Amino acid sequence: MLEYGHMNADQKLSELGYTLPELPAPGGNYLSAKTVGNLVFLAGVISTDEHGVMTGIIGHDRSLEDGYAAARRCALTQLAVLRQTLGTLDRIKQVVSLNGYVNTISGFPDSPKVINGASDLLVELFGEMGRHVRAALGVAALPRNAMVEIQMTVEI
Repeated sequence: MLEYGHMNADQKLSELGYTLPELPAPGGNYLSAKTVGNLVFLAGVISTDEHGVMTGIIGHDRSLEDGYAAARRCALTQLAVLRQTLGTLDRIKQVVSLNGYVNTISGFPDSPKVINGASDLLVELFGEMGRHVRAALGVAALPRNAMVEIQMTVEI
């Protein structure tokens, strides 16, 4: 379990100024999370905020900073999925992997900088246990024209 002194993960999130969003319904015939042994595999979630899907193409009508914020929102949604699945974020031992997909123009070189929005939040929340292996890919399109999609695996 992750330790924050006397704080639990929800208190740490609040201290950092984050609120977990409402969970979206799965967009197809799949599970949002599946636990196998001590690993929880999370389906991809697209970037959303209180106004709906955060849309656009990085390098065309959206900036790297917009993408960073969108990746951060994806990480918060994944944490909301984990809270619903596990009952508490305090069961998370570590973040194992994160795959990030960025809706970009052809040749956009900075997909890793966009996905840092999610990675930075996880390290900010969980410290060293938030560090993970990762892929950060630029893609030609994402569901609903979302800017970012994030898929994760955590150990419990």
